[in-house]
Amino acid sequence: MRTRTVLAALAAATLAATGTAKADANAPGTKACSASVAIDSFSDALDKTTYDGTYVGNLSALAVDRDGSLTALSDRSTLFRLDAKGPTAAVTLPGDLDSEGLAIDRDGSRLVTSETEPSVRRYSRAGKLLERLPVPPDLRVAPAGRATANQTFEGLTLLPGGHTLLAAMEYALAGDTPGTVRFQTWTRDHGRFRLGAQYAYRTGGPSLGVPEVQATPDGRLLVLERGFEAGVGNTVRLSLADPRHATDTSRVEHLTGQPGVRPMSKTPLADLADCPTLGATARQPQPNPLLDNIEGMAVTGGARTLKVLLVSDDNQNPAQTTRLYRLRVRTS
Repeated sequence: MRTRTVLAALAAATLAATGTAKADANAPGTKACSASVAIDSFSDALDKTTYDGTYVGNLSALAVDRDGSLTALSDRSTLFRLDAKGPTAAVTLPGDLDSEGLAIDRDGSRLVTSETEPSVRRYSRAGKLLERLPVPPDLRVAPAGRATANQTFEGLTLLPGGHTLLAAMEYALAGDTPGTVRFQTWTRDHGRFRLGAQYAYRTGGPSLGVPEVQATPDGRLLVLERGFEAGVGNTVRLSLADPRHATDTSRVEHLTGQPGVRPMSKTPLADLADCPTLGATARQPQPNPLLDNIEGMAVTGGARTLKVLLVSDDNQNPAQTTRLYRLRVRTS
């Protein structure tokens, strides 16, 4: 199966979708999330299930494999291979990690971020540790660096061509303006990734973090922003960012609005609270019952319209839901 068709095939019913909508992100006046984003369906088929004795939840990342299949990563460091019916294989990575981001390299190896240190590790398909990538000292958790525990590397993506890897910090470093997060890159050098440029990204406010980022075919970034307020629920927004004219902040100690520091340009696309509910229900208060703790994202499609699959992390909590969402995003 070709990679470009995987989301359409997998989400033909989005794992036997429990909700659908006739929405068109390219047509005004339809039941869409915004002028740029439409939601086609959602599914709770994976919620509170197990595979071969392993809990299928805590899902923090999605990635399309070279054969067109889909891989989901739990923050308990288990990689699940998914098809249209659900998991077909599971591999648990070694070590005491908080795995959050996933990218599959051109040789099929798995690049995985952990919030613990933070780190980026490369694994074989079978889960063998192959390599650890370097991490700038400032991005390490205090006291080793200026990051806060559980607020470090969340999103991970390979840019078009596979020569640049990019990881998104979830929240700001100590000394940086709240709401300004750093995106770190690595460039491929003789087959290995070396530290590259770093860029600043401004979220919609200090309470919003970046749980996921995915490259688009034209070199821009689809960015997921998320927040949570007890008694209110989740905020989940999609934006398009462009790193190509941003300042390299790898040598900028504090990001506090200094002149000459240009963050990535940003185009807000949608607040997912504005999507149709599709008949969804929530076990806790939410501004839209469709919402939950969305953390993972996979993207395929052309330069103008992307097919996007999202997944929520239920934190193995009875009040939360493991939910898959299928969207279409217009980027121009």
